[in-house]
Amino acid sequence: MLAYSGGLNASVAIPWLAETHRAEVVCATLDLGQGADLESMRVRALAAGAVRAHVLDVREEFARQYVLPLLQAGASFEGGTPLAQALGRPLIAKKMVEIARIEGAATVAHACPACGHDGARIGVLLRALAPDVTVVAAASEANMSRAEAIEYARERGVPLPPGADGACAVDANLWGRSVRCSAPGHLPPQLPDEVYALTRDPLRSPDAPASIDIEFERGVPAAVNGVPMPLADVIASIATIAGVHGVGRIEVIEGSQDRARTRLVCEAPAAVVLHQALEELERLAVPPGLLRSKHDMSGRYAAVIDGGLWYSSEREAMDAVIATTQERVTGDVRIELHKGASRVIGCRQGLDGRQAGPGKGI
Repeated sequence: MLAYSGGLNASVAIPWLAETHRAEVVCATLDLGQGADLESMRVRALAAGAVRAHVLDVREEFARQYVLPLLQAGASFEGGTPLAQALGRPLIAKKMVEIARIEGAATVAHACPACGHDGARIGVLLRALAPDVTVVAAASEANMSRAEAIEYARERGVPLPPGADGACAVDANLWGRSVRCSAPGHLPPQLPDEVYALTRDPLRSPDAPASIDIEFERGVPAAVNGVPMPLADVIASIATIAGVHGVGRIEVIEGSQDRARTRLVCEAPAAVVLHQALEELERLAVPPGLLRSKHDMSGRYAAVIDGGLWYSSEREAMDAVIATTQERVTGDVRIELHKGASRVIGCRQGLDGRQAGPGKGI
């Protein structure tokens, strides 16, 4: 079983695994809300030599069982980055193990880059779920440079994914999008606008501010501008509206032991707005002592996600405490969006356990 993202490393991993491990390769691709054409990825996986390619729509499961706990925990990471990449890995690991059982596969592979923490993270998750399964880090074992991987693919007639020869690596799902760009010696002071996909340049966003009303029911975002919808659709709708106004751009410069520097750009308009809205409503609804206890856990919750410890008793225990903070978090929040900034301009807690209607009393 190979977790197939459609990228260069994953495409090269298919023939490499077949040749090196003398194995049939079955791929699985999950729709986590990344906005990619997953059918074309299925075709690309089969063309690269996979014997079968599964494509699963898990957007609502991702929203309900992974994004929502993170949101209610108030967890983010250094510089306010939304942990979108790390948050997708537990569900990917879970589905890979489930499909491996169906397929009768004894080995699960991934194509996370050899450098970085992501490969170790997903390895920890896979071993927590299935200690009996062999985990292969294909990109790390193959140890090819980008140029070598492209040549390897061309020699074997493997279709190259769009942007395979670029210097930036993209990871995206419903909760956000991250772009890592490396450069020798120095990094450009600003990345080209085409790097961004979810947010408009704040300087080119609408001159007039806009507002958005978000309804919560027991800490769950339930409606946008008075329209009830599934949680995955709530997140996608807020991302679209806030992104037009340039909200949700976060940029961090990362260093490594070899002194190489990477510019990490995150786009997370829905994450920024929903964290802000929920925090404001919690100030009205949650007793101060209980709210402080939740805030004390937020950093640890982020570290658990980043460390690949989602399937741990520690995370489950924190979830139980956090759930008690959300029992009375019902009401409406109005957020103003303007030129890359978002701010709360109205908040009303629901009365007698009922939700307040959109805009009523805000």
